[in-house]
Amino acid sequence: MSAVRSFKKVLVANRGEIAMRILRTLKDLGLPSAVLYHRQEIESPALSFADEAFEVFGDTPVSAYLDIPQIVELCKTHGVDAVHPGYGFLAENAAFVRALDAAGVCFIGPRPEVMNLMGDKIGSRDFVAERGFPIAPSVIDDGDEDKLIASIIEIGFPVLIKASAGGGGKGMQIVREADGLRDIVATAKVEAQRYFGDPRVYAERYIESPRHIEVQVLGDEHGNCVHLWERECSIQRRFQKVIEETPSPALTPELRKDICESAVGIAKATNYTGAGTIEFIFAPNGDYYFLEMNTRIQVEHPITEMVTGVDLVAEQVRIAMGHPLSYRQEEIKQVGHAIECRICAEIPDDDFAPAAGKVLMLRPPVGEGMRFDSGSYEGQKVGTAFDSMIAKLIVHAEDRDAAIARAGEALEQFVLLGVETNSDYLGRLLRHPAFIAGETNTGFIKDHAADLGPDALSADLQTAVLATAALSDRQFVAMMDEVPYPYRLMKEWRN
Repeated sequence: MSAVRSFKKVLVANRGEIAMRILRTLKDLGLPSAVLYHRQEIESPALSFADEAFEVFGDTPVSAYLDIPQIVELCKTHGVDAVHPGYGFLAENAAFVRALDAAGVCFIGPRPEVMNLMGDKIGSRDFVAERGFPIAPSVIDDGDEDKLIASIIEIGFPVLIKASAGGGGKGMQIVREADGLRDIVATAKVEAQRYFGDPRVYAERYIESPRHIEVQVLGDEHGNCVHLWERECSIQRRFQKVIEETPSPALTPELRKDICESAVGIAKATNYTGAGTIEFIFAPNGDYYFLEMNTRIQVEHPITEMVTGVDLVAEQVRIAMGHPLSYRQEEIKQVGHAIECRICAEIPDDDFAPAAGKVLMLRPPVGEGMRFDSGSYEGQKVGTAFDSMIAKLIVHAEDRDAAIARAGEALEQFVLLGVETNSDYLGRLLRHPAFIAGETNTGFIKDHAADLGPDALSADLQTAVLATAALSDRQFVAMMDEVPYPYRLMKEWRN
Protein backbone atom coordinates (compact mmCIF):
# COMPACT_ATOMS: atom_id res chain seq x y z
CA MET A 1 0.00 0.00 0.00
CA SER A 2 1.54 3.28 -1.11
CA ALA A 3 1.65 6.56 0.79
CA VAL A 4 -0.55 9.47 -0.19
CA ARG A 5 1.23 11.85 -2.58
CA SER A 6 0.67 15.48 -3.50
CA PHE A 7 1.06 17.06 -6.94
CA LYS A 8 2.76 20.40 -7.50
CA LYS A 9 1.95 20.69 -11.22
CA VAL A 10 -0.18 18.49 -13.48
CA LEU A 11 0.37 18.43 -17.24
CA VAL A 12 -2.57 17.62 -19.52
CA ALA A 13 -0.89 15.82 -22.41
CA ASN A 14 -3.77 16.35 -24.80
CA ARG A 15 -5.79 18.98 -26.63
CA GLY A 16 -9.31 20.13 -27.54
CA GLU A 17 -12.36 19.40 -25.47
CA ILE A 18 -10.78 16.73 -23.27
CA ALA A 19 -7.94 19.09 -22.31
CA MET A 20 -10.48 21.74 -21.30
CA ARG A 21 -12.55 19.22 -19.36
CA ILE A 22 -9.53 17.96 -17.36
CA LEU A 23 -8.27 21.49 -16.73
CA ARG A 24 -11.61 22.47 -15.19
CA THR A 25 -11.36 19.68 -12.63
CA LEU A 26 -7.72 20.51 -11.86
CA LYS A 27 -8.81 24.09 -11.20
CA ASP A 28 -11.62 22.86 -8.94
CA LEU A 29 -9.08 20.75 -7.04
CA GLY A 30 -6.76 23.73 -6.67
CA LEU A 31 -3.94 22.00 -8.56
CA PRO A 32 -1.55 24.05 -10.76
CA SER A 33 -1.93 22.93 -14.37
CA ALA A 34 -0.14 22.97 -17.70
CA VAL A 35 -1.20 21.96 -21.19
CA LEU A 36 0.53 21.09 -24.45
CA TYR A 37 -0.10 22.89 -27.72
CA HIS A 38 1.08 22.77 -31.31
CA ARG A 39 1.67 26.04 -33.18
CA GLN A 40 -1.47 25.44 -35.24
CA GLU A 41 -3.50 25.73 -32.02
CA ILE A 42 -1.98 28.88 -30.56
CA GLU A 43 -5.46 30.40 -30.03
CA SER A 44 -6.95 27.38 -28.27
CA PRO A 45 -8.86 28.40 -25.11
CA ALA A 46 -7.00 25.68 -23.20
CA LEU A 47 -3.83 27.78 -23.34
CA SER A 48 -5.35 30.63 -21.36
CA PHE A 49 -7.36 28.34 -19.09
CA ALA A 50 -4.26 26.43 -17.92
CA ASP A 51 -1.69 28.04 -15.65
CA GLU A 52 1.05 27.26 -18.16
CA ALA A 53 1.24 26.06 -21.77
CA PHE A 54 4.15 24.20 -23.39
CA GLU A 55 4.65 24.12 -27.14
CA VAL A 56 5.39 20.75 -28.73
CA PHE A 57 7.08 20.43 -32.11
CA GLY A 58 6.75 17.85 -34.84
CA ASP A 59 6.48 17.31 -38.57
CA THR A 60 2.72 17.07 -38.07
CA PRO A 61 0.51 18.12 -35.16
CA VAL A 62 -0.22 14.48 -34.30
CA SER A 63 3.47 13.52 -34.28
CA ALA A 64 4.13 16.37 -31.84
CA TYR A 65 1.56 15.06 -29.35
CA LEU A 66 3.04 11.56 -29.68
CA ASP A 67 6.65 12.58 -29.06
CA ILE A 68 7.42 10.82 -25.77
CA PRO A 69 11.01 12.08 -25.26
CA GLN A 70 9.97 15.67 -25.95
CA ILE A 71 7.02 15.54 -23.52
CA VAL A 72 9.05 13.87 -20.78
CA GLU A 73 11.78 16.49 -21.18
CA LEU A 74 9.16 19.25 -20.84
CA CYS A 75 8.02 17.65 -17.59
CA LYS A 76 11.56 17.63 -16.20
CA THR A 77 12.30 21.17 -17.37
CA HIS A 78 9.12 22.72 -15.98
CA GLY A 79 8.71 20.86 -12.71
CA VAL A 80 5.73 18.74 -13.76
CA ASP A 81 5.22 15.86 -11.33
CA ALA A 82 2.04 14.31 -12.77
CA VAL A 83 0.59 13.83 -16.25
CA HIS A 84 -3.04 13.27 -17.22
CA PRO A 85 -3.16 11.83 -20.75
CA GLY A 86 -6.86 12.33 -21.51
CA TYR A 87 -7.84 9.88 -24.26
CA GLY A 88 -6.18 9.12 -27.57
CA PHE A 89 -2.55 10.02 -28.26
CA LEU A 90 -0.46 8.50 -25.42
CA ALA A 91 -3.33 7.59 -23.08
CA GLU A 92 -2.77 3.83 -23.45
CA ASN A 93 0.93 3.82 -24.28
CA ALA A 94 2.87 1.74 -21.75
CA ALA A 95 6.21 3.06 -23.04
CA PHE A 96 5.07 6.57 -22.13
CA VAL A 97 4.22 5.48 -18.59
CA ARG A 98 7.61 3.83 -18.17
CA ALA A 99 9.39 6.93 -19.47
CA LEU A 100 7.49 9.06 -16.95
CA ASP A 101 8.31 6.59 -14.18
CA ALA A 102 12.00 6.86 -15.03
CA ALA A 103 11.74 10.66 -14.82
CA GLY A 104 9.95 10.54 -11.46
CA VAL A 105 6.66 11.79 -12.92
CA CYS A 106 3.34 10.19 -11.92
CA PHE A 107 1.07 8.94 -14.70
CA ILE A 108 -2.60 9.49 -13.85
CA GLY A 109 -3.85 6.11 -14.99
CA PRO A 110 -3.16 2.38 -14.68
CA ARG A 111 0.23 0.70 -14.53
CA PRO A 112 2.00 -0.16 -17.81
CA GLU A 113 1.76 -3.93 -17.31
CA VAL A 114 -2.03 -3.64 -17.07
CA MET A 115 -2.09 -1.48 -20.20
CA ASN A 116 -0.09 -4.10 -22.07
CA LEU A 117 -2.29 -6.94 -20.86
CA MET A 118 -5.67 -5.34 -21.57
CA GLY A 119 -4.54 -3.38 -24.63
CA ASP A 120 -3.75 -6.59 -26.48
CA LYS A 121 -7.03 -7.88 -27.87
CA ILE A 122 -5.82 -11.48 -27.94
CA GLY A 123 -4.08 -11.48 -24.57
CA SER A 124 -6.97 -9.76 -22.82
CA ARG A 125 -9.51 -12.21 -24.24
CA ASP A 126 -7.43 -15.15 -23.02
CA PHE A 127 -7.08 -13.51 -19.60
CA VAL A 128 -10.82 -12.93 -19.31
CA ALA A 129 -11.80 -16.40 -20.58
CA GLU A 130 -9.38 -18.12 -18.17
CA ARG A 131 -11.21 -16.45 -15.28
CA GLY A 132 -14.63 -17.66 -16.39
CA PHE A 133 -16.03 -14.51 -17.96
CA PRO A 134 -17.87 -14.89 -21.29
CA ILE A 135 -16.18 -14.30 -24.65
CA ALA A 136 -17.65 -14.93 -28.11
CA PRO A 137 -16.47 -18.05 -29.99
CA SER A 138 -13.20 -17.02 -31.58
CA VAL A 139 -9.94 -18.09 -33.21
CA ILE A 140 -6.51 -16.50 -32.86
CA ASP A 141 -3.88 -16.12 -35.57
CA ASP A 142 -0.76 -18.06 -34.53
CA GLY A 143 1.07 -17.53 -37.82
CA ASP A 144 -0.30 -20.61 -39.61
CA GLU A 145 -2.59 -19.08 -42.23
CA ASP A 146 -4.12 -22.36 -43.42
CA LYS A 147 -4.98 -23.29 -39.84
CA LEU A 148 -6.47 -19.83 -39.26
CA ILE A 149 -8.70 -20.05 -42.34
CA ALA A 150 -9.88 -23.57 -41.42
CA SER A 151 -10.60 -22.52 -37.83
CA ILE A 152 -12.60 -19.48 -38.96
CA ILE A 153 -14.76 -21.68 -41.17
CA GLU A 154 -15.22 -24.09 -38.27
CA ILE A 155 -16.62 -21.49 -35.85
CA GLY A 156 -19.14 -20.46 -38.50
CA PHE A 157 -20.23 -17.32 -40.33
CA PRO A 158 -20.66 -14.44 -39.98
CA VAL A 159 -17.32 -13.62 -38.34
CA LEU A 160 -15.57 -10.39 -37.48
CA ILE A 161 -11.89 -10.06 -38.38
CA LYS A 162 -10.07 -7.65 -36.04
CA ALA A 163 -6.55 -6.39 -35.38
CA SER A 164 -5.12 -7.64 -32.09
CA ALA A 165 -3.65 -4.22 -31.26
CA GLY A 166 -6.52 -2.31 -32.85
CA GLY A 167 -9.16 0.15 -31.83
CA GLY A 168 -11.58 2.71 -33.22
CA GLY A 169 -12.95 0.26 -35.78
CA LYS A 170 -9.87 0.52 -37.98
CA GLY A 171 -9.20 -2.55 -40.09
CA MET A 172 -12.31 -4.46 -38.93
CA GLN A 173 -14.12 -6.63 -41.47
CA ILE A 174 -17.38 -8.57 -41.27
CA VAL A 175 -17.19 -11.79 -43.32
CA ARG A 176 -20.37 -13.68 -44.16
CA GLU A 177 -19.09 -16.51 -46.36
CA ALA A 178 -15.94 -18.48 -47.08
CA ASP A 179 -15.49 -17.05 -50.59
CA GLY A 180 -12.74 -14.45 -50.47
CA LEU A 181 -11.94 -15.15 -46.80
CA ARG A 182 -8.22 -15.65 -47.41
CA ASP A 183 -7.94 -12.31 -49.22
CA ILE A 184 -9.87 -10.51 -46.48
CA VAL A 185 -7.59 -11.94 -43.78
CA ALA A 186 -4.51 -10.90 -45.75
CA THR A 187 -5.90 -7.36 -46.14
CA ALA A 188 -6.73 -7.21 -42.43
CA LYS A 189 -3.14 -8.12 -41.56
CA VAL A 190 -1.78 -5.40 -43.83
CA GLU A 191 -4.12 -2.82 -42.30
CA ALA A 192 -3.26 -3.97 -38.76
CA GLN A 193 0.42 -3.46 -39.52
CA ARG A 194 -0.22 -0.04 -41.08
CA TYR A 195 -2.48 1.32 -38.35
CA PHE A 196 -0.96 -0.30 -35.26
CA GLY A 197 2.48 -1.64 -36.18
CA ASP A 198 1.32 -5.17 -35.34
CA PRO A 199 0.04 -7.56 -38.07
CA ARG A 200 -1.68 -10.02 -35.74
CA VAL A 201 -5.41 -10.53 -36.19
CA TYR A 202 -8.12 -12.67 -34.68
CA ALA A 203 -11.63 -13.66 -35.66
CA GLU A 204 -14.73 -13.95 -33.52
CA ARG A 205 -18.28 -15.00 -34.19
CA TYR A 206 -20.17 -11.91 -35.30
CA ILE A 207 -23.35 -11.41 -33.31
CA GLU A 208 -26.14 -10.18 -35.59
CA SER A 209 -27.91 -6.99 -34.50
CA PRO A 210 -25.81 -6.61 -31.35
CA ARG A 211 -25.81 -3.77 -28.90
CA HIS A 212 -22.58 -2.24 -27.60
CA ILE A 213 -22.71 -1.91 -23.82
CA GLU A 214 -19.82 -0.79 -21.65
CA VAL A 215 -19.34 -0.47 -17.91
CA GLN A 216 -17.38 2.30 -16.19
CA VAL A 217 -15.07 1.06 -13.43
CA LEU A 218 -12.79 2.70 -10.87
CA GLY A 219 -10.03 0.92 -8.95
CA ASP A 220 -7.57 2.20 -6.35
CA GLU A 221 -4.21 1.11 -4.94
CA HIS A 222 -5.92 -0.30 -1.84
CA GLY A 223 -7.71 -3.14 -3.63
CA ASN A 224 -11.07 -1.39 -3.95
CA CYS A 225 -12.98 -1.53 -7.23
CA VAL A 226 -16.46 -0.30 -8.12
CA HIS A 227 -18.61 0.13 -11.20
CA LEU A 228 -20.55 3.26 -12.08
CA TRP A 229 -23.17 1.43 -14.10
CA GLU A 230 -23.38 0.93 -17.83
CA ARG A 231 -23.50 3.06 -20.95
CA GLU A 232 -25.09 2.02 -24.23
CA CYS A 233 -23.03 3.01 -27.27
CA SER A 234 -24.84 1.19 -30.06
CA ILE A 235 -25.39 4.16 -32.40
CA GLN A 236 -22.19 3.97 -34.46
CA ARG A 237 -20.87 4.79 -37.89
CA ARG A 238 -17.84 2.91 -39.15
CA PHE A 239 -17.60 1.22 -35.72
CA GLN A 240 -17.20 4.63 -34.04
CA LYS A 241 -19.74 5.88 -31.52
CA VAL A 242 -22.07 8.78 -32.35
CA ILE A 243 -24.69 8.81 -29.57
CA GLU A 244 -24.32 7.25 -26.11
CA GLU A 245 -26.81 6.96 -23.29
CA THR A 246 -27.23 5.65 -19.77
CA PRO A 247 -29.03 3.64 -18.50
CA SER A 248 -29.31 1.22 -21.43
CA PRO A 249 -32.94 0.68 -22.43
CA ALA A 250 -32.09 -2.97 -23.17
CA LEU A 251 -31.13 -4.14 -19.68
CA THR A 252 -33.38 -5.60 -17.05
CA PRO A 253 -32.32 -5.02 -13.44
CA GLU A 254 -31.01 -8.60 -13.31
CA LEU A 255 -28.94 -8.24 -16.49
CA ARG A 256 -27.66 -4.85 -15.38
CA LYS A 257 -26.43 -6.38 -12.13
CA ASP A 258 -24.79 -9.32 -13.91
CA ILE A 259 -22.96 -7.29 -16.54
CA CYS A 260 -21.77 -4.65 -14.07
CA GLU A 261 -20.52 -7.28 -11.61
CA SER A 262 -18.71 -9.05 -14.47
CA ALA A 263 -16.96 -5.78 -15.31
CA VAL A 264 -15.83 -5.32 -11.71
CA GLY A 265 -14.62 -8.92 -11.62
CA ILE A 266 -12.49 -8.41 -14.73
CA ALA A 267 -11.04 -5.14 -13.43
CA LYS A 268 -10.27 -6.64 -10.03
CA ALA A 269 -8.48 -9.57 -11.66
CA THR A 270 -6.04 -7.12 -13.26
CA ASN A 271 -5.49 -5.16 -10.00
CA TYR A 272 -6.72 -2.17 -11.95
CA THR A 273 -6.05 1.37 -10.72
CA GLY A 274 -7.75 4.45 -12.13
CA ALA A 275 -10.73 4.87 -14.44
CA GLY A 276 -11.35 2.22 -17.07
CA THR A 277 -14.11 0.78 -19.18
CA ILE A 278 -15.06 -2.86 -19.81
CA GLU A 279 -16.87 -3.22 -23.13
CA PHE A 280 -19.31 -5.96 -24.03
CA ILE A 281 -21.24 -7.16 -27.06
CA PHE A 282 -24.86 -7.71 -26.06
CA ALA A 283 -26.87 -10.19 -28.14
CA PRO A 284 -30.63 -9.92 -28.80
CA ASN A 285 -31.23 -13.02 -26.66
CA GLY A 286 -29.64 -11.36 -23.62
CA ASP A 287 -26.25 -13.07 -23.80
CA TYR A 288 -23.24 -10.81 -23.47
CA TYR A 289 -19.57 -11.26 -24.28
CA PHE A 290 -16.40 -9.42 -23.28
CA LEU A 291 -15.16 -7.25 -26.13
CA GLU A 292 -12.22 -5.24 -24.78
CA MET A 293 -11.03 -2.99 -21.97
CA ASN A 294 -10.13 0.67 -22.44
CA THR A 295 -7.52 1.60 -19.85
CA ARG A 296 -8.33 5.32 -19.82
CA ILE A 297 -11.13 7.85 -19.50
CA GLN A 298 -13.69 7.51 -22.31
CA VAL A 299 -15.12 10.17 -24.62
CA GLU A 300 -18.57 9.38 -23.27
CA HIS A 301 -17.69 9.60 -19.57
CA PRO A 302 -19.87 12.74 -19.01
CA ILE A 303 -23.11 10.79 -19.18
CA THR A 304 -21.91 8.61 -16.31
CA GLU A 305 -21.05 11.76 -14.38
CA MET A 306 -24.53 13.15 -15.06
CA VAL A 307 -26.42 10.15 -13.66
CA THR A 308 -24.08 9.38 -10.73
CA GLY A 309 -22.83 12.83 -9.70
CA VAL A 310 -19.26 11.49 -9.62
CA ASP A 311 -16.46 13.59 -11.15
CA LEU A 312 -14.47 10.82 -12.82
CA VAL A 313 -11.42 12.98 -13.53
CA ALA A 314 -11.28 14.06 -9.88
CA GLU A 315 -11.39 10.39 -8.88
CA GLN A 316 -8.57 9.63 -11.33
CA VAL A 317 -6.42 12.30 -9.72
CA ARG A 318 -7.23 11.16 -6.17
CA ILE A 319 -6.42 7.54 -7.05
CA ALA A 320 -3.10 8.59 -8.61
CA MET A 321 -2.30 10.46 -5.36
CA GLY A 322 -2.77 7.20 -3.43
CA HIS A 323 -6.14 7.95 -1.86
CA PRO A 324 -8.79 5.22 -1.55
CA LEU A 325 -11.95 5.54 -3.62
CA SER A 326 -14.36 8.23 -2.46
CA TYR A 327 -17.39 5.97 -2.88
CA ARG A 328 -18.52 2.52 -1.83
CA GLN A 329 -20.48 0.53 -4.39
CA GLU A 330 -23.81 0.92 -2.59
CA GLU A 331 -23.42 4.71 -2.62
CA ILE A 332 -23.27 4.96 -6.43
CA LYS A 333 -26.80 5.35 -7.82
CA GLN A 334 -28.18 5.88 -11.31
CA VAL A 335 -30.43 8.92 -11.18
CA GLY A 336 -32.39 9.90 -14.29
CA HIS A 337 -31.21 9.43 -17.87
CA ALA A 338 -28.35 11.03 -19.80
CA ILE A 339 -27.51 11.22 -23.51
CA GLU A 340 -24.34 12.38 -25.24
CA CYS A 341 -24.19 13.51 -28.87
CA ARG A 342 -20.76 13.72 -30.50
CA ILE A 343 -20.59 16.78 -32.74
CA CYS A 344 -18.14 16.15 -35.56
CA ALA A 345 -16.83 18.17 -38.50
CA GLU A 346 -18.19 15.87 -41.16
CA ILE A 347 -20.83 15.54 -43.87
CA PRO A 348 -23.21 12.72 -42.91
CA ASP A 349 -25.04 12.85 -46.23
CA ASP A 350 -21.74 12.26 -48.07
CA ASP A 351 -20.85 9.03 -46.24
CA PHE A 352 -19.59 11.05 -43.25
CA ALA A 353 -16.78 12.62 -45.24
CA PRO A 354 -14.59 14.94 -43.13
CA ALA A 355 -15.35 18.66 -43.30
CA ALA A 356 -13.01 21.61 -42.89
CA GLY A 357 -13.29 25.37 -42.64
CA LYS A 358 -13.14 28.30 -40.24
CA VAL A 359 -15.53 28.68 -37.32
CA LEU A 360 -17.38 31.95 -37.93
CA MET A 361 -19.92 31.62 -35.14
CA LEU A 362 -20.13 29.23 -32.18
CA ARG A 363 -23.08 29.28 -29.79
CA PRO A 364 -23.43 26.40 -27.33
CA PRO A 365 -26.83 25.42 -26.00
CA VAL A 366 -27.74 26.75 -22.58
CA GLY A 367 -30.44 25.34 -20.33
CA GLU A 368 -31.33 23.09 -17.44
CA GLY A 369 -29.69 19.69 -17.66
CA MET A 370 -27.46 20.69 -20.59
CA ARG A 371 -23.68 20.41 -20.72
CA PHE A 372 -21.41 21.36 -23.62
CA ASP A 373 -17.82 20.07 -23.61
CA SER A 374 -15.72 21.72 -26.31
CA GLY A 375 -12.32 23.17 -27.05
CA SER A 376 -13.53 25.00 -30.15
CA TYR A 377 -13.65 28.75 -30.57
CA GLU A 378 -14.68 31.40 -33.10
CA GLY A 379 -11.92 31.91 -35.62
CA GLN A 380 -10.65 28.35 -35.26
CA LYS A 381 -9.45 26.68 -38.44
CA VAL A 382 -10.81 23.14 -38.51
CA GLY A 383 -8.84 20.74 -40.66
CA THR A 384 -8.35 17.00 -40.90
CA ALA A 385 -5.13 16.65 -38.87
CA PHE A 386 -7.05 15.39 -35.82
CA ASP A 387 -10.14 13.31 -35.14
CA SER A 388 -13.29 14.95 -36.52
CA MET A 389 -15.03 15.33 -33.14
CA ILE A 390 -15.04 18.99 -32.10
CA ALA A 391 -17.55 19.03 -29.23
CA LYS A 392 -19.85 16.92 -27.09
CA LEU A 393 -23.39 17.85 -26.18
CA ILE A 394 -24.61 16.11 -23.03
CA VAL A 395 -28.05 16.27 -21.44
CA HIS A 396 -29.65 14.87 -18.30
CA ALA A 397 -33.33 14.53 -17.45
CA GLU A 398 -35.65 12.56 -15.21
CA ASP A 399 -36.26 9.76 -17.74
CA ARG A 400 -35.31 8.66 -21.26
CA ASP A 401 -38.16 10.38 -23.10
CA ALA A 402 -37.38 13.66 -21.38
CA ALA A 403 -33.65 13.25 -22.12
CA ILE A 404 -34.34 12.66 -25.82
CA ALA A 405 -36.52 15.76 -25.94
CA ARG A 406 -33.88 17.82 -24.10
CA ALA A 407 -31.12 16.60 -26.45
CA GLY A 408 -33.23 17.61 -29.45
CA GLU A 409 -33.83 21.04 -27.92
CA ALA A 410 -30.11 21.48 -27.26
CA LEU A 411 -29.24 20.55 -30.85
CA GLU A 412 -31.75 23.10 -32.11
CA GLN A 413 -30.03 25.76 -30.01
CA PHE A 414 -26.52 24.80 -31.07
CA VAL A 415 -24.98 27.04 -33.74
CA LEU A 416 -21.69 26.51 -35.52
CA LEU A 417 -21.23 28.35 -38.79
CA GLY A 418 -18.35 28.07 -41.19
CA VAL A 419 -17.77 24.33 -40.84
CA GLU A 420 -20.30 21.66 -41.69
CA THR A 421 -21.10 19.36 -38.78
CA ASN A 422 -23.31 16.36 -38.07
CA SER A 423 -25.54 18.26 -35.61
CA ASP A 424 -28.59 18.14 -37.89
CA TYR A 425 -28.03 14.45 -38.51
CA LEU A 426 -27.88 13.80 -34.77
CA GLY A 427 -31.29 15.43 -34.48
CA ARG A 428 -32.64 13.07 -37.13
CA LEU A 429 -31.28 10.09 -35.19
CA LEU A 430 -32.94 11.27 -31.99
CA ARG A 431 -36.28 11.75 -33.75
CA HIS A 432 -36.29 8.33 -35.41
CA PRO A 433 -39.15 6.18 -34.05
CA ALA A 434 -36.88 3.15 -33.56
CA PHE A 435 -34.43 5.17 -31.47
CA ILE A 436 -37.28 6.63 -29.41
CA ALA A 437 -38.53 3.08 -28.82
CA GLY A 438 -35.06 1.97 -27.69
CA GLU A 439 -34.78 -0.47 -30.60
CA THR A 440 -31.13 0.12 -31.37
CA ASN A 441 -28.11 -1.94 -32.38
CA THR A 442 -24.69 -1.28 -33.87
CA GLY A 443 -26.14 -1.45 -37.39
CA PHE A 444 -28.79 1.19 -36.68
CA ILE A 445 -27.36 3.91 -38.96
CA LYS A 446 -26.90 1.53 -41.88
CA ASP A 447 -30.26 -0.18 -41.35
CA HIS A 448 -32.17 3.13 -41.25
CA ALA A 449 -30.14 5.07 -43.81
CA ALA A 450 -33.20 5.63 -46.01
CA ASP A 451 -35.05 7.30 -43.12
CA LEU A 452 -32.19 9.53 -42.01
CA GLY A 453 -31.86 11.84 -45.02
CA PRO A 454 -31.95 15.65 -44.76
CA ASP A 455 -35.14 17.35 -43.66
CA ALA A 456 -36.89 19.26 -46.44
CA LEU A 457 -37.06 23.03 -45.98
CA SER A 458 -40.56 24.44 -45.85
CA ALA A 459 -41.65 26.72 -48.70
CA ASP A 460 -41.81 29.72 -46.34
CA LEU A 461 -38.31 29.08 -45.04
CA GLN A 462 -36.92 28.62 -48.56
CA THR A 463 -38.34 32.02 -49.49
CA ALA A 464 -36.83 33.62 -46.40
CA VAL A 465 -33.34 32.18 -46.74
CA LEU A 466 -33.08 32.92 -50.45
CA ALA A 467 -32.95 36.58 -49.45
CA THR A 468 -29.59 35.94 -47.75
CA ALA A 469 -27.94 34.48 -50.85
CA ALA A 470 -26.05 37.67 -51.70
CA LEU A 471 -24.66 38.11 -48.20
CA SER A 472 -21.09 37.24 -47.33
CA ASP A 473 -20.55 34.73 -44.51
CA ARG A 474 -19.67 37.55 -42.13
CA GLN A 475 -22.80 39.50 -43.06
CA PHE A 476 -24.85 36.36 -42.61
CA VAL A 477 -23.35 35.77 -39.16
CA ALA A 478 -24.04 39.38 -38.19
CA MET A 479 -27.74 39.06 -39.01
CA MET A 480 -28.32 35.72 -37.24
CA ASP A 481 -29.77 37.35 -34.13
CA GLU A 482 -32.45 39.00 -36.25
CA VAL A 483 -33.54 35.89 -38.15
CA PRO A 484 -36.84 34.54 -36.76
CA TYR A 485 -36.23 31.02 -38.07
CA PRO A 486 -34.55 27.98 -36.49
CA TYR A 487 -30.79 28.23 -36.61
CA ARG A 488 -30.58 24.58 -37.60
CA LEU A 489 -32.46 25.04 -40.86
CA MET A 490 -30.77 28.32 -41.67
CA LYS A 491 -27.40 26.73 -41.16
CA GLU A 492 -28.33 23.68 -43.25
CA TRP A 493 -29.39 25.87 -46.14
CA ARG A 494 -26.33 28.10 -45.91
CA ASN A 495 -23.94 25.13 -45.99
